[in-house]
Amino acid sequence: MSVKPLENVVIIGSGPAGWSAATYAARAQLEPLVFEGAISEKNRMAGTLPLGQLALTSEVENYAGFPAGDLGAFLASALPEARRMMMPPHEGHGVTGPELMELMRQQAANFGTRIVTDDITKVDFSSRPFKLFPAEGGVVQAKCVIVATGASANWLGLPSEERFKNRGVSACAVCDGALPRFRNKPLVVVGGGDSAVEEVTYLTKFASTVHLVHRRNALRASKIMAQRAFDNPKIKIHFDSGLAEVLGDDTAGVTGVRLESTTGGPDTTLDVTGVFLAIGHTPNTAFLDGQLKLTEKKYVVWTQHFRTATSVEGVFAAGDVADDYYRQAISAAGTGCMSALDAERWLAH
Repeated sequence: MSVKPLENVVIIGSGPAGWSAATYAARAQLEPLVFEGAISEKNRMAGTLPLGQLALTSEVENYAGFPAGDLGAFLASALPEARRMMMPPHEGHGVTGPELMELMRQQAANFGTRIVTDDITKVDFSSRPFKLFPAEGGVVQAKCVIVATGASANWLGLPSEERFKNRGVSACAVCDGALPRFRNKPLVVVGGGDSAVEEVTYLTKFASTVHLVHRRNALRASKIMAQRAFDNPKIKIHFDSGLAEVLGDDTAGVTGVRLESTTGGPDTTLDVTGVFLAIGHTPNTAFLDGQLKLTEKKYVVWTQHFRTATSVEGVFAAGDVADDYYRQAISAAGTGCMSALDAERWLAH
């Protein structure tokens, strides 16, 4: 087994948190090494391909510094042609998820970040230097590690759901709800907890009607949250129902849904232009194998208030892997910056 030279900082993950951490670490001359993840069918199905969850969204309208406008010339000047060829054509409305992530990646690379397109499948934080085990073999040793592997949205696993992702099917109302596709149109939210009610309530700002679909006969959300849904005239709740199929075509995207009864009743069809899944997220922490302290929901625990330190000294966590509350690109990038500064100061001491 080959052992590579000792690294100052290794960053695992390639979403907004990972690239923000890499940019700050590189500018501090720490020569960071980023494992951005492998391009594989396994990662595609799990939603863990390089560039993170944001690369799976369309327009990004709520990231500071990127107002609507034609960024075509800027993208052409900022990104190598080889990377631009991997992205969908720029359509001129504003920045898209893939474009923003490519820009973050390039910014980190411009400052000297080294990037490996591979997964870290196992870690050993029991002794120093830390040991990381890439999928392609060998051992990487590091003085300091930043975990920025994010959290994957939970999906139902329907073939029709997969077919219409980014064409009317989304797992983030705050990210996508204000897009023109959904404005003044009927939408569906699947779920029954606080997150689902938050999303359905948020979407009423833009949609004509929002259908909340829940498999049980009562919402799991807190009473005060549930009452908000009941009191909102734009929200229609469908109890004892599950999403059986997303309907649509290649031209229009989503045009409706077919709901199946959980109590033996007939299927029903709703005409909608958008489907939002709000059935939770799963943090990408399985590879840690219990070596960091996690919450009950398996998110990494920050052990110091407003710091990114974890239960192992010298290991830091940034982004959605340690955040089950905000889960926004801009907050992830912010904690990525924090983790790099925390790592720099820890190494200096």
